[in-house]
Amino acid sequence: MPGVLEGIRVLDFGRYIAGPFCAALLGDLGAEVIRIERREGGEDRGIIPVGTGPDGGGALFLAMNRNKRGMTLDPGSPKGREIVRKLVATADVVVANLPPSVLRALALDLDSLRQIKPDIILTTATGFGAGGPLSHKHGFDGIGQAMSGAVYLSGTPEQPIMLKLSWVDFGTACLSAFGTLAALMERGKTGGGQKVEGALLRTAIAFGNATLIEQAMTQVNRVATVNRAFNTAPSDIYKCSDGWIITTVIGPSMFRRWTRMIGEEQWLNDPRFRDDQSRADHGAIISERMSRWCAERSCAEALAALEEAQIVAGEVYSPQQALDDEHIRAAGLLVGREFPGLDEPLPLAPTPIDLSETPGTYRRRAPLVGEHTDEILREIGYGDAEIAALRAEEVV
Repeated sequence: MPGVLEGIRVLDFGRYIAGPFCAALLGDLGAEVIRIERREGGEDRGIIPVGTGPDGGGALFLAMNRNKRGMTLDPGSPKGREIVRKLVATADVVVANLPPSVLRALALDLDSLRQIKPDIILTTATGFGAGGPLSHKHGFDGIGQAMSGAVYLSGTPEQPIMLKLSWVDFGTACLSAFGTLAALMERGKTGGGQKVEGALLRTAIAFGNATLIEQAMTQVNRVATVNRAFNTAPSDIYKCSDGWIITTVIGPSMFRRWTRMIGEEQWLNDPRFRDDQSRADHGAIISERMSRWCAERSCAEALAALEEAQIVAGEVYSPQQALDDEHIRAAGLLVGREFPGLDEPLPLAPTPIDLSETPGTYRRRAPLVGEHTDEILREIGYGDAEIAALRAEEVV
């Protein structure tokens, strides 16, 4: 089955998450993606090593770079620039989450790319976005988490906590892919390309917008309450006899069922618990009661009772428990994939959105360092002797 983006060529100069995962999502949908990295391999290749060797990649690289061919190149050298120009002439999209100054230095900015391919789409992501005094600064996921207020509101007032999963990076990657699809649709109408620009701080601010609206309108000045929610209760993580569960009760009907389940139906007439916000304002009382109820039960017993009461709940898993979970496996949320040098398949997550008629597909594992360099160079007109000379000159 052909992918939605079959016939679209993407050049991926990205690194770490925001650019590479954006390009991987486009690849999942059928685009031909060429990952271009420095001659010794990109700085993101070895992060979270899992035993694939120096030419393989760490866990981050393996997840971010499926459905890509890989080539190595020094894009700053004169002959490297010429190779980039020839590649751009064949491309539809360039993905490069690099600072604007680096884009200009490598002639990967929109003006330079348009001189080669007028209808090119440049998809880029920065730390802070354009137009402000911090626009020139580099940024990572944690900066977006911290400056959006998310870190301040997590953990305790004495110890802010950053989430270990890079939700700002991944959110920016998904939004960048969304913007690229929109730009391709527009190009189909007008024939013109454009720049698609994501930013880590922009993503974090957008995802946390409701909290910022609440602060601006009410001056509530919230502080961290560990896992207890700000706007409803019970909504917390609770310890059972053999582990932890999370549950969230929203709305009067679910709260009524919860009070019946734990034997506190008199709370339905208590003005402290009259609505979601009132319950959240007195959430410490509610969480303490729920904690006592959970402590008397195993996770399985608590979850069974909550399910019977039609209350949303789930177990807090370790990474190993997530790997072992029957539903995660049965639903195909992780799929075993072979990789050179590894005895066991890698548990890779497929395209994280399902399309009924044109689903994302897994066609290629992440490339080894420079695995397809010669193949790609031949496609743009280089002969074997020229390729050998480029290698001797350390251009590729």
